[in-house]
Amino acid sequence: MIDPQTMQQLYDYNSWANHRVLESCAPVSTEKLLKQAGGSFGSLRGTLAHIMAVEWLYLERWNGRAPASLPKQEDYSDVAAIRAHWKEVDANLNNYVRGLTAGDLARVVEFRNTKGILYRHPLWETMQHLVNHSTYHRGQVTTLLRTLGESANATDMIAFYRERSGQTAS
Repeated sequence: MIDPQTMQQLYDYNSWANHRVLESCAPVSTEKLLKQAGGSFGSLRGTLAHIMAVEWLYLERWNGRAPASLPKQEDYSDVAAIRAHWKEVDANLNNYVRGLTAGDLARVVEFRNTKGILYRHPLWETMQHLVNHSTYHRGQVTTLLRTLGESANATDMIAFYRERSGQTAS
């Protein structure tokens, strides 16, 4: 099991990495944002919206709610719209994480996925999964950005640790 302080650090990393991805996407034109370029969700918008929506979904599950579906990517016309909603999701997620105890992390969470299948996991497992899920799809965002001729900020965890400790590249 993971302790509350380590979980907080993991979610601090997740927020940092999401912010860096959004910074990379900020200058991207709406045309490129919407362009079908492959990947799991077809477009840069689709992938960003998916990461954000799943972070929202898991927080809903942890709070005992069971949304039947994810928000639609079409609800976000540009990076600014995604960023605005993600800021709220991120704040709610981090407020939740900051209030957790070791007992909370051990609590078994029961939820139905969007297909109606029932699952039970200790909270800490679903929380680790969510950061891993976001990391996986942030990697897809990096690939999509490069495919579209754009650059991407590094989101590696070691870069997060180095930035936090004041280390700079030599």
